[in-house]
Amino acid sequence: MGKFVYGTPTWSVEFEDRALAHLRIVMLAKLRRSESFSFSWKYETVQGSGRSSFWIHPAIPLQFEFFGGHEASLNRAWIDALMETANSPNGLELLPEPAPATKPKAVGRP
Repeated sequence: MGKFVYGTPTWSVEFEDRALAHLRIVMLAKLRRSESFSFSWKYETVQGSGRSSFWIHPAIPLQFEFFGGHEASLNRAWIDALMETANSPNGLELLPEPAPATKPKAVGRP
């Protein structure tokens, strides 16, 4: 379980390390281009129902804290899906992880 830490004073939200690793890729790509965007997620049912959002801006401090002992392998399909939401009018939304994209086999090869 990792933490997304944002702003001063800081706000922190816990996410699974795997989800946080994918969010980091998307957020940093947007911020490298000096793009601001909203980031929204739904609460797990054990936390009750609800939804939260942050306005992400390049001038506001941002930190990712991972508690696992190794880096998560990345799922390109998940990164693409998250980036698609980040570029939409609603902003980045934490989506469930899709199945990894499979590479098509070359025709005529075993």
